[in-house]
Amino acid sequence: MKFPCLNSAEDMAKLVDEMGFLPFFRNEIEGFSIEELTPAKYWFSDEEGAWEWKGPAIRQSHAAYGKFFKGKAMFVSRELFSDFANYRRDGYDFDSRMDEGLVRYGDDKLYLCLDGMGPCLSRTLKSYCGYGRYGLKGFDGAITRLQAQCYALISDFVYEHDKSGATYGWGVAQYATPEQFFGEDFKAKVYQKKPADSYDLLFEHLRRILPGVDEAKIKRLLG
Repeated sequence: MKFPCLNSAEDMAKLVDEMGFLPFFRNEIEGFSIEELTPAKYWFSDEEGAWEWKGPAIRQSHAAYGKFFKGKAMFVSRELFSDFANYRRDGYDFDSRMDEGLVRYGDDKLYLCLDGMGPCLSRTLKSYCGYGRYGLKGFDGAITRLQAQCYALISDFVYEHDKSGATYGWGVAQYATPEQFFGEDFKAKVYQKKPADSYDLLFEHLRRILPGVDEAKIKRLLG
């Protein structure tokens, strides 16, 4: 199994479209990560590289990006994300999940804030929902759980600019619900199938693009 090296945001976006799934970090499926496919000069160096390409790759591929895999980041293509969300949500929209008592305490408030505000920066979301030094705790855990269940994703990364207009520092995550990010197309598709049927479709897709990989590893990737 051999994937091309990534030398630009365009390469990253193209591979996401081709593969459908692409973890950001090294994992138990050898070679199947942006980290392993990125030359060293584009990984934690003075040159713009994989960390800076994430936002442009999201915009170019229109793919979902978030902590979907064991608390770590992964791209899922626009084409496959409705099935991925249907499976991860187990067929529940968030209101139904709350009605059934299946939402962890605190996650409901964070989701409702995000749903009401639209795409917003993490710091804005924290402030609006009352997280902070003297307020609520556990923002990172809550937003990670919402991403794992596909009720939230990272829709972009926003950078600060200096006086000359150049960007600097780490990109700040902008969060959105999938419904906000993908729009009506996602809303129409996400619950069309039984969650088990969505899982089967995704499993067969991964088995096809990852020939020879242990099926147990593919199952763990899907969660």
